[in-house]
Amino acid sequence: MHFSPDTSPLLQGLNNEQAAAVTLPQTHALILAGAGSGKTRVLTTRIAWLMQTGQVSPGGLLAVTFTNKAAKEMLTRLSAMLPVNVRGMWVGTFHGLCNRFLRAHWKLANLPQSFQILDTQDQLSAIKRLSKQFQVDDERFPPKQTMRFIAGCKEDGLRPKDVVVRDPDDRKRVELYELYEAQCQREGVVDFGELMLRSYELLRDNDPLREHYRRRFQHILVDEFQDTNKLQYAWLKQLAGPVDGGGGAILAVGDDDQSIYAFRGARVGNMADFVREYNVTHQIKLEQNYRSFSNILDSANHLISHNKGRLGKNLHTTQGAGEPVRVYESPTDFAEAQWMVEEMKQLLRDGKNGDGASGVQHRSEIAVLYRSNAQSRVIETALFNAAMPYRVYGGLRFFERAEIKHALAYLRLLENPRDDTSFMRVVNFPPRGIGARSIEQLQDASRAMGCAMSDAVTAVAGKAGANLSAFVAKIDVLREQTQGQNLRQIIELLLDHSGLITHYQTEREGQDRIENLQELVNAAESFVTQEGFGRDAVALPVDEHGQPVVMDVSAASADVAGEAVTRQPATQTMINADTGETLSPLAAFLTHAALESGDNQAQAGQDAIQLMTVHASKGLEFDCVFITGMEEGLFPHENSMNDFDGLEEERRLMYVAITRARKRLYLSHSQTRMLHGQTRYNLKSRFFEELPEHTMKWITPARSAFADAMPSRRDAWQNNNGWQNNAWGGGAATAVAPKPVPQRAAPVTSGPNAWVRSGVQVFHAKFGEGAVVSIEGVGDDARAQVNFPRHGTKWLALSVAKLTQV
Repeated sequence: MHFSPDTSPLLQGLNNEQAAAVTLPQTHALILAGAGSGKTRVLTTRIAWLMQTGQVSPGGLLAVTFTNKAAKEMLTRLSAMLPVNVRGMWVGTFHGLCNRFLRAHWKLANLPQSFQILDTQDQLSAIKRLSKQFQVDDERFPPKQTMRFIAGCKEDGLRPKDVVVRDPDDRKRVELYELYEAQCQREGVVDFGELMLRSYELLRDNDPLREHYRRRFQHILVDEFQDTNKLQYAWLKQLAGPVDGGGGAILAVGDDDQSIYAFRGARVGNMADFVREYNVTHQIKLEQNYRSFSNILDSANHLISHNKGRLGKNLHTTQGAGEPVRVYESPTDFAEAQWMVEEMKQLLRDGKNGDGASGVQHRSEIAVLYRSNAQSRVIETALFNAAMPYRVYGGLRFFERAEIKHALAYLRLLENPRDDTSFMRVVNFPPRGIGARSIEQLQDASRAMGCAMSDAVTAVAGKAGANLSAFVAKIDVLREQTQGQNLRQIIELLLDHSGLITHYQTEREGQDRIENLQELVNAAESFVTQEGFGRDAVALPVDEHGQPVVMDVSAASADVAGEAVTRQPATQTMINADTGETLSPLAAFLTHAALESGDNQAQAGQDAIQLMTVHASKGLEFDCVFITGMEEGLFPHENSMNDFDGLEEERRLMYVAITRARKRLYLSHSQTRMLHGQTRYNLKSRFFEELPEHTMKWITPARSAFADAMPSRRDAWQNNNGWQNNAWGGGAATAVAPKPVPQRAAPVTSGPNAWVRSGVQVFHAKFGEGAVVSIEGVGDDARAQVNFPRHGTKWLALSVAKLTQV
């Protein structure tokens, strides 16, 4: 049965522009689909319409998406619209469709029938094997750089013979490309780039096959067209044929204002090229937004209008103006994060009280967007301290990221060289020629000798043993070099000497990791300041001879078990004047990092605040969105400041961020921000000047929460030094002479803390409720080991901690 446009139920509920896009004739067309304009619905309904009206069979169209999730959603919607079997339809991602194509024509493609696909990690392993086989200098030609070079060549449609060689290094990379191709062909494997390139070449060079598919696919629909790269567009043109040929009609759906993946090879110019090369006369703009209120849309429209060469569109809505866009200026990044947390709490309170206009019902409807991954650390800390569940979408929490865990492992080895877990993590990272077999031998020797792995390295013979000994020596030298240094200096020294920064400089996505490592310096600086140690507090304790004090592992384990142990009096007694905690700055920071990487992130299915980069937010929407760090050099990013195209891409990123918000949008910037361990004074982002004043409401508090807290914090510490011992703060603080500690731990028998006993439940002003594990010392030297559920086990000086019984 055939349906006319007036009678088809498929068209019910579509606006005029959407209906026009769905019912287009068989011709090349461009659909400019603005954010929240119902793009997926139009694309899916177009396919259903073509099949329902008999214009095409399920096997006669090709639909390309960019994610498996989008392809699956499209097929699910289609099966709900029409009684057709969608399993055999050519709907999928570029790589998925090319894989299907090559499976069908494996002989013509010169591939084995059961060829295997290499993922990114497999590809890197293959290149490493190749480099080892041909004795390639890994430092001059790192495998990850070689992999990136090969992938870039394939995205441009270049085989080794087509690559322009400019210098000897280029010649060597081309040679490696040739060797890699030969190895893959010999082993019958292809990488992702090869799927696209070989499919393109097969269509280009095989006339009968190309003509077959041009006759078959009368309709070619492409989603997110603005994200296509050079090779993907060339592949589509092979299927569609020339303008006056008999190939399929391309329906390109996209938004040039949301092209944000240039770093992956996406060419926003493909949209303009398509219009020009195919004489596209049918251009439909989907401008009615069903997501956001007009204040949000007006902000997005004004911002993006500053970009040149746009195809042009203007989002509008029938929902009304809605809430103004709120702009907040904070004195510091910490105050910015604290303000966000307080605002979130108020939104949730309003939502709980039934005020849907001013509040939100669920934490999952609140998103925090940031330009750089490293920005999440301060926000995570604020959420953690407020006991608010959160989830880092599309990534890991700050202290769970691999590069941060590597750096922390090095720090733990400085504090405790017998930490085998940390030793195992970094003994061969960055790679230093220590293989799995050598590590296995070291583990066997360690078990046999009953000692830590670092103490057993001399038992491993040969080159591996020498490399292991060199690693242990490196850690020992690092520990000596950290004497008298503060925590920031120690981490900077570690990042430089460990080789982590140099290693990540060779990775394609390495800049993000390097920024995270630099943010670790900020995290340390912030921690020692906020906890009252003082910025210049010496981070590792030293003994009376000036040597670093290494943790006594046996004593530490006995403490945890609650056993009474003999303790030698410390040369320096470090007591936090606010909390009574007795830890060195380094040990305290490592404890803080371990706790923050614990289980404070929301579990699957738990209602939680959503944290993500702007890139990760593409395609998502939330009732309330916070866009943070809107400062020059951060957003727009400093790498784009002197590049016209780069600045336009940053503006498109901001456009994407703004249009994620449904009801409420917050923009925030900070006067100062910790960067690389230093306080930076920032200008607010130029994007503020490109937003319309009538949509914005500037929030200018008379005094921020951060400023209010400062006097009391300064009063709490002597000379901005949280330790009473002047050797730890560098200031003129009062030194407390150490007093003898009894040979056996004993309960406090007199004085105001006589009630403190092992097993007693106590309350601490900062750490909350906890249970006393053990006690030692008498009088002013009495201290208790208390296990706090949210903050872990801490040693507290009872004369300072002011514990109360629960």
